[in-house]
Amino acid sequence: MPGRRWAGALAAVVTASVLSLTGLAGQAQAADVNNVKNGGFESGLGNWTCSAGSGTTVSSPVHGGSAALKATPAGQDYAQCSQSVAVKPNSTYTLSAWVQGSYTYLGVSGTGTTDVSTWTPNTTWTQLSNTFTTGASTTSVTVWSHGWYGQPAYFADDFSVFGPDGGGGGDPAPTVPATPAGLAVSGTTSSSVSLAWNTVSGATGYNVYRGGSKVQSVTGTSATVSGLTASTSYSFQVSATNSAGESAKSSAVTGTTAASGGGGGGGTVPAHAVTGYWQNFNNGATVQKLSAVQSQYDIIAVAFADATSTPGAVSFTLDSAGLGGYTVDQFKADIKAKQVAGKKVIISIGGQNGTISVSDSASATNFANSVYSLMQTYGFDGVDIDLENGLNATYMSQALRSLSAKAGSSLVITMAPQTIDMQSTSNSYFQTALNIKDILTVVNMQYYNSGSMLGCDGKVYSQGSVDFLTALACIQLQGGLDASQVGLGLPASTSGAGSGYVSPTIVNNALDCLTKLTNCGSFKPSKAYPGLRGAMTWSTNWDASAGNAWSNAVGPHVHAL
Repeated sequence: MPGRRWAGALAAVVTASVLSLTGLAGQAQAADVNNVKNGGFESGLGNWTCSAGSGTTVSSPVHGGSAALKATPAGQDYAQCSQSVAVKPNSTYTLSAWVQGSYTYLGVSGTGTTDVSTWTPNTTWTQLSNTFTTGASTTSVTVWSHGWYGQPAYFADDFSVFGPDGGGGGDPAPTVPATPAGLAVSGTTSSSVSLAWNTVSGATGYNVYRGGSKVQSVTGTSATVSGLTASTSYSFQVSATNSAGESAKSSAVTGTTAASGGGGGGGTVPAHAVTGYWQNFNNGATVQKLSAVQSQYDIIAVAFADATSTPGAVSFTLDSAGLGGYTVDQFKADIKAKQVAGKKVIISIGGQNGTISVSDSASATNFANSVYSLMQTYGFDGVDIDLENGLNATYMSQALRSLSAKAGSSLVITMAPQTIDMQSTSNSYFQTALNIKDILTVVNMQYYNSGSMLGCDGKVYSQGSVDFLTALACIQLQGGLDASQVGLGLPASTSGAGSGYVSPTIVNNALDCLTKLTNCGSFKPSKAYPGLRGAMTWSTNWDASAGNAWSNAVGPHVHAL
């Protein structure tokens, strides 16, 4: 009977479909999980092993929660901390962690296929991530982080190996992060607005919105939105993101760009200037009074101010005994005499052993007030930022803007970052320079005591060549600084630094390459930057020890650019 055959066929189809669906349900994959145990170090170093006792947990700085890893390289040990993580064979996982510190690496080994790793030079919290696939018989991998020889401690937090459950247990999967708070404008130029906000626990990134439209995605808690019109107001918001989703947008803030014009403060600093550091101590170089500093130097940075017991505040004490009885009155008189001769004398903050920390609004205020007090006491024209142990872009920018408000448009602000500090605009030093671009005089990066670095063309260059100077300067020139805010910092002699000394001829060739596209090495910039500010040296004292050979050769060349 046709009707019964159709009904039976329909029942068979339905039954088969149900069985098929039941089978599919039985094969459905469980939700991916974070297979790392104690990835946020809330249980100390539980489940982690660090080489040579190099690791510990700290309560600050942290990316999320209340703890983070701090690991310190020493000697031939680069402070590797690792964990064995259970995984499934033939599966794909995403490894990620938040890190900060010079040369911080993240990787995985024992995958059974291709082991992967990545690194960053950033000294602010930055997320590193990589994807790997396990082999047919792989049931565990080793996740690790490490620093590098001769570098300071690095920090790491919120490790994750996200993928199929390996059966070893792990930290909970993330939830959608909270809405960012504290959004504020930290700086403006005629074409950009810089923003900063508070860290959101569990966030792996942030989206920046202008006028309701997303314009940028970043991993840190600051961003600079460029390509804007001068003298124009813009509305900004920010949201937090992770693998679980995106938060609601923050409350809006308004940023107004400055009037059109190039960046830079510093009053009457020459268009092409030579900066030299004057040593307020005796380390074997020629002991000088300020009056003895060679006339080729346009900016003299007095090294160094000292930290005080008040967070962010600095003081200065003339080393009269070490400088042959040089008195404070003579020092002040020599500052005035240099200024009458058209020179600028500034106080330098930091140095290799400097420990000044500006990490919140209170310390930013203390910094600005104390530097301004030194300017009034001694007659300094401004400040040099030479903090070689990292800085906070948000609060250092706040401090320098506060100082500028007190001192006025004649304030000279210079910076002397290490090469690794200026490899990326996301680095805190570079961010600070861009944040204060409208009041910044010059960045004299230290092209010495450096490892090999990337140039703006993505190639690796080693110190000691014209290419090292030009290809690294190109990063700053293409990254948003005005040419007048870029200088080349070199030692005055082989005694002035552990490595990186080059002859004045190489310095001058690099200046010619950048300003005229002549005397270049294998690297040649895409265009000339005739407004390049000039050069810097450590130090006027080591220069004097070598008969002022550096300033006698480089000074006239800079001034003739």
